[in-house]
Order: sequence, then C-alpha cells, then structure tokens
Amino acid sequence: MAGAGEEFMAGVWAEVPVRVDWAAVAAQCAWAGAQARAFLVVPAIRLLVVLSLAMTVMILLEKIFVAAVCFAAKAFGHRPERRYQWRPIAAGAAAAARGDEEAGLVGGGGGSAAFPVVLVQIPMYNEREVYKLSIGAACALEWPSDRVVIQVLDDSTDPAVKDLVEIECQRWKGKGVNIKYEVRGNRKGYKAGALKEGLKHDYVQECEFIAMFDADFQPESDFLLRTVPFLVHNPDIALVQTRWKFVNSDECLLTRFQEMSLDYHFKFEQEAGSIVYSFFGFNGTAGVWRISAIDDAGGWKDRTTVEDMDLAVRTALKGWKFVYVGAVKVRSELPSTFKAYRFQQHRWSCGPANLFKKMLVEILESKKVSFWSKLHLLYDFFFVGKIAAHTVTFIYYCFAIPLSVFFPEIQIPLWGVVYVPTVITLCKALGSPSSFHLVILWVLFENVMSLHRIRAAITGLLDAGRVNEWVVTEKLGDANKTKPATEVLDAVKVIDVELTTPLVPKLKKRRIRLWDKYNCSEIFVGTCIVICGFYDLFYANKGYYIYLFIQGLAFLVVGFEYIGTRPPTPSA
Repeated sequence: MAGAGEEFMAGVWAEVPVRVDWAAVAAQCAWAGAQARAFLVVPAIRLLVVLSLAMTVMILLEKIFVAAVCFAAKAFGHRPERRYQWRPIAAGAAAAARGDEEAGLVGGGGGSAAFPVVLVQIPMYNEREVYKLSIGAACALEWPSDRVVIQVLDDSTDPAVKDLVEIECQRWKGKGVNIKYEVRGNRKGYKAGALKEGLKHDYVQECEFIAMFDADFQPESDFLLRTVPFLVHNPDIALVQTRWKFVNSDECLLTRFQEMSLDYHFKFEQEAGSIVYSFFGFNGTAGVWRISAIDDAGGWKDRTTVEDMDLAVRTALKGWKFVYVGAVKVRSELPSTFKAYRFQQHRWSCGPANLFKKMLVEILESKKVSFWSKLHLLYDFFFVGKIAAHTVTFIYYCFAIPLSVFFPEIQIPLWGVVYVPTVITLCKALGSPSSFHLVILWVLFENVMSLHRIRAAITGLLDAGRVNEWVVTEKLGDANKTKPATEVLDAVKVIDVELTTPLVPKLKKRRIRLWDKYNCSEIFVGTCIVICGFYDLFYANKGYYIYLFIQGLAFLVVGFEYIGTRPPTPSA
C-alpha cells in the first residue's frame, strides 16, 4: 500500500507544471537581503551612530561647562559662606549646644533660645546592621536638647529588628535625649510615605527645619551648627545639601567604582548646580530642609521611586534656592554586593525618567522660574543627565560600535570613537584623582551598568513593568569598621541575645537555577561583543577589536558575578 501511495504522489507531482529552481530562490533571497541591508539595516545603524554622536557632544559640552564652573569657583575662592549670609550661632548659644549652660547664659546669645527647633528624621526598614550607628550619631549632634527632636520612622517588617530599634530609642531617651520612635500600620508610599506620616505629629509643629539621614548615615557632631545657619540667615533657601563620605570605599572594586562616580557627582555636578542655578537634585539624605518650603511645594509624594528628586524639582519651581556645602561630609556605606547595587541603580535610573515624564508639562507651565531655569531643568538636569547619558553609553559603545564592524559602509569618525570619549572620561575622572589608575576599568564597568540603566530609564519613560519597584539597598554594616572594637563587640552581643530563639521555622534550602545564579543578559551581550571583536580582527580590520575584547570580557566578568563581595551566609 505504501509503495502504491508513493507512486501515485510521484505521478501527481510529475503532472504539476511548476518546477522549483532552488538556485533562483537563493538568488532572490540574497537580493532581498541586500536590499534590506542597503535600505533598512545600514540606514538604521547609521542613524543610531549620528544620534549617538550628537548626544555624545551634548554630554561633552555639559562636562566641560561643569568643570569650568567648578575650577573658576575654586580659583576665585568661591564658597557658600561667602555667597550667602552665614554666621555661627551666637557664642553663648553655641556654648549651650555643647552643654556648657553657664557659658550659654553669659555669652549674651540668649542660650538655647537662640536656636531654632530642628527635627532629625531617620527612616528605617529592617536596618539590623546599622540602626545603632545612625541613632547614636543623631543623638550626639551638638544642639540644645530642648531645641531638637530625633524622630525614628521605623517601617521594619521583622519584629525582632523593630524590638531592637525601639530598645535603642528607649536607651537614648533614658539619657535625656528627646527621641521619638514612630511606626505605622503599613508601608504605603515607602520612604516618602514614612516621611510624610512623620510630619503629621503634633510636636513637629514647633520645628522649623528637618535634618534627614538614611539609616546608614552618620553625621559629625557639628553637622547642624555648620548647616542650619544657612537657613536661618537666608529665608529664600529651602535646602542645604552636604557631601557623602564613604567608610567602605576600599572594600572591593565595586565600591571603588561607586566612589569614583559619586565623587564626581558631588564635587562637580552638585557644586556647579549650586553655583550657577542654585538648584540640584536632593540626594534624599544628609540634607537640611526648611519645613515651610516642603509645605509650599505640596509635601512628600510617592508617585515615583525618587521622592527626594520629586520634592526638589517641585520646590525649585516655587522659586526656592538650594545650596550645596561640600565641606561638610557625612559618613555612609556603599553597597558592596552587585545585587544590591543593581537594585539601587534601577531605582536611581527608572525614577528620574518617570519623574521627567510626569513633570514635563508642569515645568513648562511654571510661572515662578525663568526660561533659563526651565531649560536647565529639562535639558541639562533631566535629558542629558538622566536619559541621554544612559542611552548613549549602551546604544553607542555597546551596540552601534560593535555592530558597525559587520558593515563596511558605516564609518565612525575618529573623534567620535577616541577623542570625545577620552575627554569625557578625563573630565569625570577629575572627581577622584587618587583612583586615576582605575579609569579604564571604571569606564568598562560603567558601560556594563548602562545595560541596566537604559532598561530602567525606558521602563520609567513608558511607566511600565518595574517602574514602582522599591528594594531597600542592602547594608552589611561595614560602617562598623569606623567604630572601636569594643563597641562593635557590644553591639554583636546585644543582637545575639535578642535572637537566640528563631522567630520562623527554618526553611529548606531551595535549589538555585542556572539562570538565577548568573546574570544572563550580561553574559549574552558580552558574548556578542566578543564575537564582533573576532570578526573585526579577522575580516573587518576596523581596529575596534581591542576595545571589543576588553568590553566583552567586562560584561562576562559581571555576568558571572566576579565583582563585589558575597553577602554573608546566615549561620545554621
């Protein structure tokens, strides 16, 4: 039967007049491919290159401008204390702040009455490793005890951690510190919701200013004495922002790279914004706000994951000024695990893009700021700083340049491949001269991180996916390294005593899948870039292969998580 069926089909096929000329089909496919290449693929890549070069020039001009402003300010001795009215609290009041009551009365400054009432807010969420350090540093601030309120806003979901934080607050309260331990029934709005809820308490009505510190920040004792006078003597200033100082920057390459990026941000971007525009993005911590300015701007809003930047932009649109005081430094901890850093960068990249989308019309319609201030906000602060920087880094250096080796028609000018990127890199490296020997590795790592940042920025612009994801940055308690050994041991003993009995049943160890263990997107991109490097080496001869090999290797290193530290393994 099978043989008869085959003969029948062969007969039918023989009677069909159409014959397939496979050579002709192949020729047609080749012609269609050539047409698509000539009229679709090559123009698209060439357009990407042109747009990338344009954005690269924008970034170059912005970096040169920022550097020129900062060097000019340094050459002419510009300091915030000279630009704005600043004078210390009267001698008698300053003595009172140090606890010398007799000197405070004699100095003629009216003692503690010369001080405004300051609220110190510390938002927390399961901060087991650092809660003691932040609360202790806040309680040690030099300020009359009757003119300061320490407010610990604890959103912790771990009952053991909540008990520890409350016990620590009670301990300081027993020493005479005016400290309030506040909790709420839910985490609505995350940090913004906690800060907003904290302002609703009756005792806050007496406060004029708010000093804000995240749970891993430790201000020096004279922090308020050096910052609050700006607000007292300049009624048009809404915010005094200080600089971050990192206690674990030398722990690994990951923390060193973060220090290089943040040092440039504080030394140049924040400084230039303060000098030229009296505006910059609030960093969410280590700053002092005027409460009336917060109220004037509409208070805290939780519509994005960058509630600090949201408040800063709305306050600037009301005509308030900001001042950056880089001489005042607050100790803090950098995330030392790649997972924690990646979550942080998603929030820092997604939030600004989402805020830009939501505030574009509001900025354009604002009546209290000048045209140049609006231009700075929209073009320099948001577009170049928060969108173009992430976009061009990945699309140009990790996509367009590697892909161009397959297309001889696409020629990227030398200035766009070498000269301009080099100048941009050197400008950014000025923030950390002591780490100049790590510049090449730093640039390669920043290019790798651009993969996450561009995805986060697109998510923010489209208002989709993980746009409102909030993962608290993991702290490992590295700030303990700055504490005496006896204090660290004492803190460990307290925690061990409180946690001898497990609160939940021990869970079975879950098998980790391969794609959960490694960063597959980095491995894929790195592999593709290395393939482009080999093609350039053996066929294209454009000379990009050295860069492509080391950039691809950087993606693979991060993909297999050979960067950062490993989180401590919980004891059995």
